[in-house]
Amino acid sequence: MIPPELGGLRLDKVLATLFADHSRSRLQAWVKEGRVRLDGTRSESKHKVRGGEVLQVEEAPELEVGAAEAEDIPLSVVHEDEVILVVDKPAGLVVHPGSGNWSGTLLNALLHHAPQLVGVPRAGIVHRLDKDTSGLLVVAKTLVAQTDLIRQLQARTVSRQYLALVRGQLNGSGRIDAPIGRHPTQRTKMAVIEGGREAATRYIVRERFADCTLVECELETGRTHQIRVHMAHKGYPLVGDAAYGSRRRGNVLLDTFPRQALHAWRLGLIHPSSRQAMDWESALPEDFSNLLRELRKAEPDVS
Repeated sequence: MIPPELGGLRLDKVLATLFADHSRSRLQAWVKEGRVRLDGTRSESKHKVRGGEVLQVEEAPELEVGAAEAEDIPLSVVHEDEVILVVDKPAGLVVHPGSGNWSGTLLNALLHHAPQLVGVPRAGIVHRLDKDTSGLLVVAKTLVAQTDLIRQLQARTVSRQYLALVRGQLNGSGRIDAPIGRHPTQRTKMAVIEGGREAATRYIVRERFADCTLVECELETGRTHQIRVHMAHKGYPLVGDAAYGSRRRGNVLLDTFPRQALHAWRLGLIHPSSRQAMDWESALPEDFSNLLRELRKAEPDVS
């Protein structure tokens, strides 16, 4: 029964209050699926309750993880405790099964590393990195921790910093505030478009070369391909990014780099249980580090 003091609130607000272990998106999905009933009747998220109604909630089974198989894929775990683990993902590893990648993913590896994750949506994954982006990613080992981390991401209190090598000479620092949505004609790509979802990226120059610039980027939001789309929109596409920039521009070192030069080097968050601030750093992977070393030999820093 809905407590009288919650009378006058929208149903989605009531659910978020009474079922704090679940994310709002999950609760809203259950409402749409008809799993939430007031006095035996389906309702909408925006419906305002009176208080005193009988509330029935049928939790949806998490089938997507159950259908995936555990696979013995090596993981570089930089931190693990009872409720979270932080993984240093190599370039080339897909995070979640999908079209063309139904096995050999981080999710499959997680199910082998921690079998209990079969009981957590998406095996505890709360944010993703593109296949060819390397670096740090946090995984929740419990439903409560996952919900907490999702809320931290929504509140923008999770710090995610990246190193990116972009084409051209970029100066100083700045903030790119440009909405991102699905590309209007190329449906596998994202783009800066009117009516897209809010997206903001901060950047600062770390090192400049004749044909490229090493920048540190920090996400304020977490849209698909955000850094890649924002930097290309500004006119400085990532080195090696075939989707959002030309691979070949006459510089052999840059033209032959086989992936987008993007690495999630630092991750900071509030631990879901201890409430302590924690952060981790990841060294550049060998391919990215070697590219910078060769650039420094051929092109001394021009800043």
